[in-house]
Amino acid sequence: MKHVLSHAGLPALVLAGVWLAVAHASGPTRPDPHDPNVLWRIVHGRCVPNQVGQQTPAPCEAVDPAAGYAVLKDRTGRAQYLLIPTARVTGIEDASLLSPDAPDYFGAAWHQLDRALARLGHTMPRETMALSVNSAYSRSQNQLHIHIDCLAPDIRVALHWARPHIGHGWTNLVLDGHTYRATRIDGADLAGALPFRRLAAALADPAREMGEHTLVVVGTVWPDGHPGFILLDDMVKPLSGDRASGEELQDHACAIARFEPGRPLPAHP
Repeated sequence: MKHVLSHAGLPALVLAGVWLAVAHASGPTRPDPHDPNVLWRIVHGRCVPNQVGQQTPAPCEAVDPAAGYAVLKDRTGRAQYLLIPTARVTGIEDASLLSPDAPDYFGAAWHQLDRALARLGHTMPRETMALSVNSAYSRSQNQLHIHIDCLAPDIRVALHWARPHIGHGWTNLVLDGHTYRATRIDGADLAGALPFRRLAAALADPAREMGEHTLVVVGTVWPDGHPGFILLDDMVKPLSGDRASGEELQDHACAIARFEPGRPLPAHP
């Protein structure tokens, strides 16, 4: 069932104006010191040329030109990685993500979890890891990037108890003080699940609305014992201060790693 919020479908300029009014009313927002094109310049100007010319992806950890993505260790966090398209894709609102031949960025991102776990030094259950893409109103970069990192411990607990209530439709959950919609994805692997298309199918006007949304994918084991994923969607709510930043459900300090038993892994170089 589609959950409709009162501001759904507001055009970007209107939303931007509301954010500005809220900022003036409640004090200045945190300034963004970063160039919004840094990720694009790193991937397009350095990682891809180095991979093609010298067979080394530096400063990225990996570049797959055929699959259309690069993997970069983020400076923030113990184990956080970013999966970044090698093509110019501005963000979740980019129409190219819904084209039939679009790369499966989320599927590729899930396969990068071993890099994060190697940084942590041991394996962890799939329920402890998450992927996120922020909305156009909460991101710092104008190049699509999927955050690959640990799930916040309290969010893991909340999702564990919510599992029996999550089906293949959309179910409302309150996480970190924000209302998310949740839906079930079955399978041990995320390849072919295509979260961007799933979100678009649930919107009245994807071309206008996608940028107002954030997506989070969390690994899980369903109560019936089958592996799968919980797909979470939040929407910008300017008047309540919700910028639709799914990254808020992750923990870049990865505190959950201290409590999860697992098989030791060699240290990441």
